Amino acid sequence: MKIQLLREPGIFPSKEVLKDVLGEIYDVLEILEARITQSEFALTLDWRYYNDCKSWLCKVQYKKKTVFWLSVWDGFFQTTFFFLERHLEGIVALDISEQIKEDFCQMKPVGRLIPMVIKINNQEQLTGLLKVVEFKKNLK
Repeated sequence: MKIQLLREPGIFPSKEVLKDVLGEIYDVLEILEARITQSEFALTLDWRYYNDCKSWLCKVQYKKKTVFWLSVWDGFFQTTFFFLERHLEGIVALDISEQIKEDFCQMKPVGRLIPMVIKINNQEQLTGLLKVVEFKKNLK
């Protein structure tokens, strides 16, 4: 069973804390953060402790639009996007792994939103993730 980390409300997920809990995977998170905060994506990251899930989550935004949520787990970090049914066609057309598409199709909606969860534990996975980021950022 996978264990979500960063559960202590008093311990902010600083660079040092993230490096300590993620180990080698921290380098992948650092690459992702560097890419998405540059002018190409211009996203901002906002770490907050959420009482409902009793953990620290990072809300990644473009202006006021939430692009995805990031959480830290034992052995990987996870990104969660939320889409509407009308976005399904565009997602199917994306040049991303079939596994991501299959997992997405099997997700149960949360209200009107369908979650897309992508678990990242190596740098090669960032290519597909960045395509989803770009798609979500450009949705109207």
